[in-house]
Amino acid sequence: MRLLYLAGLMYIALSLFALMRGPMGALPHAGSTVFAAPTHSGAPSNGAEWFARVKSSCNALEVELLHRQQPPPSVPDAAGFSAACWALGGRIADARTAILELPSDEQWRAAGIVFEIGHPIADMGDDLSAGPIMELVVEFWPNHYMALYHAGAARFSLGEYALADKHLKEFLKHYEMNDGWTSSARSMLDRIAAP
Repeated sequence: MRLLYLAGLMYIALSLFALMRGPMGALPHAGSTVFAAPTHSGAPSNGAEWFARVKSSCNALEVELLHRQQPPPSVPDAAGFSAACWALGGRIADARTAILELPSDEQWRAAGIVFEIGHPIADMGDDLSAGPIMELVVEFWPNHYMALYHAGAARFSLGEYALADKHLKEFLKHYEMNDGWTSSARSMLDRIAAP
């Protein structure tokens, strides 16, 4: 029994040693990074290509470092994708700054990119996470009805009824279909108005 125990310990020790050595058989040197972002040959030619490469790093932990190490290309659509990346990482102020660097008549386009990337989060039912992103969209595209709906639903979920009321009424002003979105917005507004 003792022999099996020792054999098991030896197996664990050898396994840990093999893991530390890595795939190339050498221990990493001091200061090296064990987990590094994948590298791609050539600079991205547009914002969408840049975003596709970096999307997995658009999170609260990595988004700032990502923007320093792999900044978006200097092309017209990059600001929108950069803003979307900041927004996914929860850095709404930085997302706003990225959009504000554009001429005022181009800012709504960048907000549209942010919406397209953030909208699936809201469609999965996570209005609380999507709410700040949608409010950013509304800031630059005030009559974007779906952003208004999701911003209103998020505020409603948080019990912030004054802002929910404002966003949902604006949604109904701009959305002409009589469907589930309209019904949901009216239902929230009715609950806000109820004593």
